[in-house]
Amino acid sequence: MSHSPRLALAVLSAASLMTILDGSIVTVAMPAIQRDLGFTPAGLSWTVNAYLIAFGGLLLLAGRLGDLIGRRAMFLAGNAVFTAASLLAGAATGPGLLIAARFLQGMGSAMASAVVLGILVTLFTGPGERAKAIGVFSFTGAAGASIGQVLGGVLTDALSWHWIFFINVPIGLATVALALRALPADRGLGLASGADVLGAALVTAGLMLGIYTVVKIEEYGWLAGHTLGLGAVSAALLAAFFVRQTRARTPLMPLRVLRSRNVSGANLVQMLALSAMFAFQIIVALYMQKVLQYGALATGLAMLPAAVLIGGLSLFVSARLNTRFGERAVLVAGLALLLAAMGWLTRVPVQASYVTDLLPVMLLIAGGGLVLPALAALGMSGARADDAGLASGLFNTTQQIGMALGVAVLSTLAASRTGTLLAAGASEAAALTGGYRLAFAVAAGLLAAALVVSLAVLRRPAAPAPAGDEADALAATP
Repeated sequence: MSHSPRLALAVLSAASLMTILDGSIVTVAMPAIQRDLGFTPAGLSWTVNAYLIAFGGLLLLAGRLGDLIGRRAMFLAGNAVFTAASLLAGAATGPGLLIAARFLQGMGSAMASAVVLGILVTLFTGPGERAKAIGVFSFTGAAGASIGQVLGGVLTDALSWHWIFFINVPIGLATVALALRALPADRGLGLASGADVLGAALVTAGLMLGIYTVVKIEEYGWLAGHTLGLGAVSAALLAAFFVRQTRARTPLMPLRVLRSRNVSGANLVQMLALSAMFAFQIIVALYMQKVLQYGALATGLAMLPAAVLIGGLSLFVSARLNTRFGERAVLVAGLALLLAAMGWLTRVPVQASYVTDLLPVMLLIAGGGLVLPALAALGMSGARADDAGLASGLFNTTQQIGMALGVAVLSTLAASRTGTLLAAGASEAAALTGGYRLAFAVAAGLLAAALVVSLAVLRRPAAPAPAGDEADALAATP
């Protein structure tokens, strides 16, 4: 690995870390933001929702545009938009301006994140090098998710909530400057090769509306007219998009990318697995705080072993295992560990001992450090070189959808079960525990489904796919 690819990997990882941090760092500062800017309780949620809708809705479009205009150009533009939006968010003096800035941050994050894996797999073509690079990249994701809330609290308490956004400005500027030096220029296919304006409008509107519907499920409920109506419109828009791709002369998303078993299978497994893993990240924290009465610091420390192990496996172990045994075998082993963790959580008591009831979960959940790098490698393995940006955008899109669905579905099921138990006369702690157990059981079912798909669909990747007609034949091979 020469100096330039190492520097490029550092730049790509830093940009990814900044994006992931921004997704979690805001949550800790929300009370201070509400107090200073006069948000209503309902309006405050849009500091998160505006970012999620723009980010998840634009990933697929941004990934394909990266293939057409050049992935380096898209990455640079995305970081520039994100940095400018961060400055605007930090200087916001009212709710409207902050929400608009958060939407722009989501746009910039989508533009940069959508092409990162596409750039990475073209820089690191050897199986060993690629495995190590994806391991480092996955580590930044685990690290960002772990330290975001801690950093948000430190900045908000020591300085002010404005600095959770201002801190992105020097990092963003440095990332752009280093990217200009480290990332190789690529010309792209040209807009004429895929300028499907109608398809772009359909998929962007469908994804944004779908993510909006999911994030509002907890407020309106599954069977409310609001949820069903918007969900139906979103599904119709996405269906129309896929029909359009079969007929357009220059489709935005050539459907050949989905003919690869590894691309389609890895995206489905990722959606299922991340939906389940959010049960750990969110619902376990709620269980410790609301049932066991842990404080915020104690909860963070209790979950620290899981974060350390996931990060350590991603960075130091996953690449060696993927190279020796193959990504599919490592993925299956990681999913089995996660399934065991969720199974253990289905029996959590109202009065728990950390050592006997929770610490084993923190150790088993380390399987995520095997799952995430293996999925990234499998999700990109079946895409040919000129579809790498599209495959990267698709992979990130299913990641966001999986996380959003996990939060909405598992939180709603837990709340419903808790309400039923309270109505039956259970204590608050017992009712909450019963609701969380149901969420963990459903999460275990999702992981079992992911395990079945992995065994039935995925195959050990062949050599990196080339561009052109040869790749079409390879991608169509079962």
